[in-house]
Amino acid sequence: MSIKDEAAARAYVAGVCDDVAMNRLDRFVSMLADENQQQNLVSRPSMEVVWQRHIADSAQLLEHVPRETGLWIDLGSGAGLPGLVVAIMRPEWHIMLIESRKRRIEWLAQVKEDLSLDQCEIVGRRLELVETVPASVISARAFAPLAKTISLSKRFSTSETQWLLPKGRSAAQELGELPVKDRKLFHVEQSCTDDEAGIIVGRLANR
Repeated sequence: MSIKDEAAARAYVAGVCDDVAMNRLDRFVSMLADENQQQNLVSRPSMEVVWQRHIADSAQLLEHVPRETGLWIDLGSGAGLPGLVVAIMRPEWHIMLIESRKRRIEWLAQVKEDLSLDQCEIVGRRLELVETVPASVISARAFAPLAKTISLSKRFSTSETQWLLPKGRSAAQELGELPVKDRKLFHVEQSCTDDEAGIIVGRLANR
């Protein structure tokens, strides 16, 4: 499936969540637009295609996890992408948003409160200082280069942990730069919101 415009993006997202979540996502988009005037959460041009570029782009990660899952850790959540979008669409899941920047932490906390996302946990500290817990899913968008992301966060991973790392147009290149023993554990999935973008998906072997 290829999502080419805002109408298609909204339709795609509506197909994988309920009306309550869609209403919350509309509220989230409005809040994001307002806050983006105060701090640079996302590029301003991208707000013109916010459903395609940010909401559907985050929502597509749900295709790679079961309908019921355990702890989902989102690294460097920033504007809440993808973690906050997932928390809105699956409010019953435990989603941990890890973010170290003060203004971003405040923004995430505001959205959590306004949208009553009780199962969403915001951890406001550097990843290196976060207590190690086993995750069912680890996601990261614009967090760090792939090798560094794996190095910093592999302590949260078990042999069953699903890694979902949207990497845009650098996906294949970054995967190719991994050591062979790690490279073979991951593959690139085509993004449905950008024909030239990829999502690195895989599981690390038990270490």
